[in-house]
Amino acid sequence: MSRIRLSVEGGVARLVLDRPEKLNALDVAMVDELALRSREIERSGAAVVILSGEGRAFCAGGDIEAWSGEGADAFGRHWVRDGHAAFDALARLRQPVIAVLDGHALGGGLELAACADLRIAEAHVKVGQPETGLGIIPGWSGTQRAVRRFGPQVVRRMALFGEVFTATDALALGLVDAVVDTGGAMRAAEDAAARVLCRGPRATELAKMMIAAAEGEEVGRVVESLAGSLAARSDDLAEGLSAFRAKRAPDFRKGTD
Repeated sequence: MSRIRLSVEGGVARLVLDRPEKLNALDVAMVDELALRSREIERSGAAVVILSGEGRAFCAGGDIEAWSGEGADAFGRHWVRDGHAAFDALARLRQPVIAVLDGHALGGGLELAACADLRIAEAHVKVGQPETGLGIIPGWSGTQRAVRRFGPQVVRRMALFGEVFTATDALALGLVDAVVDTGGAMRAAEDAAARVLCRGPRATELAKMMIAAAEGEEVGRVVESLAGSLAARSDDLAEGLSAFRAKRAPDFRKGTD
């Protein structure tokens, strides 16, 4: 049974964690599905993504029952690496992602929210990184992407000292971008999505890529993607493919004068 719902309508992709009985805690199947859904969004006609959780929590992080029985090697190789792959796929979507924090975002839930380009929290929400209290580290880029997005000191306060922040504190610290009344986060996210839809889609995509590169998120991917697009638009590619299909040597001097 799918625990991550995806729908696309009017240029907006809605990605919903649907495991409310477990506060949308992620298990192995959900991690795999998150990666799959992110690939589907990348190839869809959506221009913007709204990420939310069903029920009273955004995401309670990784399901302890899903990983606590793993051996040390399997934990590092699969749970952590697979989680990184899934979260990276979400963070690196060409479309802007808006996270609707209408419930607490703790541990992996905050790491998931960090993948978004905009985080809108309701007034009752709390955020934090409680992992070290369990004897484990924030393993889904909570010490990497979170530092790039939020700054090292606020991550130290959460990961090393166990501080949990209210929505108001999180706004002041840059962990979230807006705080709204309880029940208002989805509407605020939809308003933000509408603003994205009014902007040039290709320019928005390129701007997101360049910001990610400046942030150190994915420099190699951005450079090769842009260079690949330029090469694909050149006469060289057309000549190279034509020559390949005709089984002749290409003449790249055509059209250079």
